[in-house]
Amino acid sequence: MTVRQRFILILFFSLAAVFAAFVIALAVGSTTIPFTTVIEALFSGEGELQRYSVIVRQIRLPRILLSFLVGAGLGMAGVIFQGVIRNPMVDPYIVGISAGAGTAVTIAIVFNLSFTFLYFSTIPLFAFLGALITVMVVYNLARTGNKIPVMTFMLAGVATAFILDAVRSLVMVLGTQDIQQVVFWLMGSLSGSSWGDIGMILPYYLIGVVPMVFYLNDLNMILLGEESAHHLGVNVERVKKLLIVGATLVTAAVVSVSGGIGFIGLVIPHITRMIIGPDHRKLMPLAAILGGIFLVISDMIARSVIPPMEIPVGIITALAGGPYFIYLLRRRKQERW
Repeated sequence: MTVRQRFILILFFSLAAVFAAFVIALAVGSTTIPFTTVIEALFSGEGELQRYSVIVRQIRLPRILLSFLVGAGLGMAGVIFQGVIRNPMVDPYIVGISAGAGTAVTIAIVFNLSFTFLYFSTIPLFAFLGALITVMVVYNLARTGNKIPVMTFMLAGVATAFILDAVRSLVMVLGTQDIQQVVFWLMGSLSGSSWGDIGMILPYYLIGVVPMVFYLNDLNMILLGEESAHHLGVNVERVKKLLIVGATLVTAAVVSVSGGIGFIGLVIPHITRMIIGPDHRKLMPLAAILGGIFLVISDMIARSVIPPMEIPVGIITALAGGPYFIYLLRRRKQERW
């Protein structure tokens, strides 16, 4: 079996897993619906199916689609950040980008700065600006000449995130009437998701994905050596900046509706790289699919494990991703020594 055939086979099974995850997530919840009824309710809303149709179409389906988009976005962003920084332990959450987006959204919520113009909401825009400012600060703090030492970048991200957490806490104290909404959002939750949320983030999401997809081959060449990539006609610094901006925009868009969901951007790219290898042209789509599946399943567990109460999905992803992060730390420690 050739590498291409293996990739197509893996992609086929991954897409089949997406379908299975969607059907199971549509059926499972505080009200369990038989699988055959789920399929019927998707295409018919008359008679006895009307009640189930409302649950499936208006409540569960938009939430599942949104969770897939969020998981896919975080998976893709993790691939880009790990590729650009050249370290499998980097993700948007660790380097402070999620903290920047979260702080900006908290300010927008507390001070009522959000509004909608045409199809664009200012909430993702605030998230993007907060995330972009954060990544610029971290990038410049870590840069030494034309190089970015990995450990310095991560430490700068952690330090910036601590500062942003303090700012966010201050804003929450000032806006005590919104504190419950903000706290639940910060834990990471897809509760109350609607078709409007998908429409709100989709323009920002698609704009961010474009440079991420367009420069994947350039990223492969950069990883072989920046000097070699330069000789092959790649504008290394420009490509890296465009990739970071694209990944930041996607991260900001999903954080604006889901809150602080961590570890997906760390764990999913690493697992995907073990399955398919380091070629980003294959790594990116598969990481998107696996990230989406992971969050769909995590959200299904969050809303069904203790019905009718919901657990913030960020808790589920942290419980799954935290131990894996510790495993990576121990593994790298052993390799180092």
